[in-house]
Amino acid sequence: MLFKRIAEMRRPRDSPSLLCFDLGTAIVATVRKQKIASLHELTEGKTIKFEFALKGKPTEGFVVCFQGQLVAYENRCRHLPLSLDYDDGRFFSRDGKSFVCQTHNAIYEPLTGLCVRGPCEGASLKALKIEVVDGEVWLVG
Repeated sequence: MLFKRIAEMRRPRDSPSLLCFDLGTAIVATVRKQKIASLHELTEGKTIKFEFALKGKPTEGFVVCFQGQLVAYENRCRHLPLSLDYDDGRFFSRDGKSFVCQTHNAIYEPLTGLCVRGPCEGASLKALKIEVVDGEVWLVG
């Protein structure tokens, strides 16, 4: 299923390719710099999902503003290779303090991605490198 956010995104033709190191598998992947959101869209606690290519395969990610900080992660639980939000865009627990995997209720700290409760306790979500340039949030590796 394609998401509205994905359909709105365009990859700039003049954006440079960047090298990204996947330290977990020691494989070097080439990814293109990609705009994922405008800064004004990311109000406190709001998540935006996006799609990007990782090792040539479509992969889903999400970016969020939490406690005034922007973080981005692959949308994949560390217990089983399933999306955290079960495809409905809900990442936060009811109290808004943690990310929760809707499949088996693993709890993750938003700023670190660390699983603090559940079957993958101690594992972390895969962080994505982002940067803000002229009010736009970019995936850079």
